[in-house]
Amino acid sequence: MPQLTGDEPLPGRSRALWRDRDFDVFWAAQTLSVVGDSFALIALPLLVLHATGSVAQMGLLTGAAGAAAVVAGVFAGVVVDRLDRRKLLIACDLVRLVLYALIPLVWAFGPQIWLLYVVLPLAEAVGMLFSVTYVTVVRALVPGDRITEANGRLNATAAAAGVVGPLLAGVVAAWVGPAAAVAVDAVSFGVSAVCLSLVRFKGRAEPSGDAVREPRRESIGKEFAAGVSFLRRHPVLRSLTVLLSVFSFLTLGLNDLIIYHLKHDLGQGDGAVGTVFAVGALGTVVGALLVARIRHRLGFGATWISGVAVCGLALAAIGSAGSVAGIAALTAAFLGCVSVSGTCSMSLRQEVTPDHLLGRVTSAFWTIHYSAAPIGAAVLTWAAQRYGTGSVCLVAGACCLLTGVLALFTPVRARRPEQAGPVAGGPALSGPGQESARSGSCRDD
Repeated sequence: MPQLTGDEPLPGRSRALWRDRDFDVFWAAQTLSVVGDSFALIALPLLVLHATGSVAQMGLLTGAAGAAAVVAGVFAGVVVDRLDRRKLLIACDLVRLVLYALIPLVWAFGPQIWLLYVVLPLAEAVGMLFSVTYVTVVRALVPGDRITEANGRLNATAAAAGVVGPLLAGVVAAWVGPAAAVAVDAVSFGVSAVCLSLVRFKGRAEPSGDAVREPRRESIGKEFAAGVSFLRRHPVLRSLTVLLSVFSFLTLGLNDLIIYHLKHDLGQGDGAVGTVFAVGALGTVVGALLVARIRHRLGFGATWISGVAVCGLALAAIGSAGSVAGIAALTAAFLGCVSVSGTCSMSLRQEVTPDHLLGRVTSAFWTIHYSAAPIGAAVLTWAAQRYGTGSVCLVAGACCLLTGVLALFTPVRARRPEQAGPVAGGPALSGPGQESARSGSCRDD
């Protein structure tokens, strides 16, 4: 693959991704990390449920972690655009290794719910920084014409690992307890850090030339505002930000609702929880593998809108499903469509955002559309405990479906928004996913 500065157009199509050593190592690192994350996904709610028996406590912890991620998002993009991105990814992995390792160490002496309220928000804040960095470096690994394919493959293999992870997590949690399952997540961050140290980025991993030549730094607020400004000026990204804010509010607490429905309403064990999320991950795999073809055939708008609409239908039915198999199938449908819509959204931001603004745009996007999500998680889980998961899922699903319908009346419906001209007041782009040497601002989902 030719060396790229991040400022010139990419000539033609590159060699197959599976033949690119650096992409393959990066790919493997994230896949292994997701296996560990799957353990935490199952184990942390189980820790709370075993210690308190309260779904409201689960939702409150999820909300606290989400709020920390939102606050971190304000600073993440500025940090990502200033520092060496590879070193930042490694540092984030090492910090999370330490944080998650604390949980099983302390839990060995007895349940300590307060520790989760300390560790999880900190880990989610660092995770936000990692996620923003992660999105920016994908474009430094692959050419613009392969961004959607690369995102799809990363998501597909991560989801495939997520099939194994929840199954193992359920077994480990049932055998030696959920705290031990969290330890697996901690180890996975160490493995990811080692793999990332071996990756060489073909594009820009260090601060861009534009950033280096700046005579002085702007304040954090002004630099964050640069990302917000780009989102505001771009009609499709502006609409996506609003629509996804609603979607995130309605769905952040879904994992807690599924676990509560399985264990409280249906009386299932930890193994059933792992099975449902493993089957759900298969849906993510299918969606991620198909998204590039679907987007190529249907265009961006139809792909994104139909994905959100199907998510709403699946969510509406999950709370009233009376069997593990039914919940698993609906979860797979929901996560598969989340994968399709999410990959489209992330790829579009990578394609249209200038590289030296990519961190700030991504940070601004995530901060805005996740800002209300922690409140949503707390509200939905509280409502589920008071009114039942069936009613809550039905209302939330209907609202998700309405979000997809509303998107039909916005610029999101465009077939090829990545081929549109430059945004008002913004730089001219030299091609999909590339900016001219004079372009400037922001980043992605």
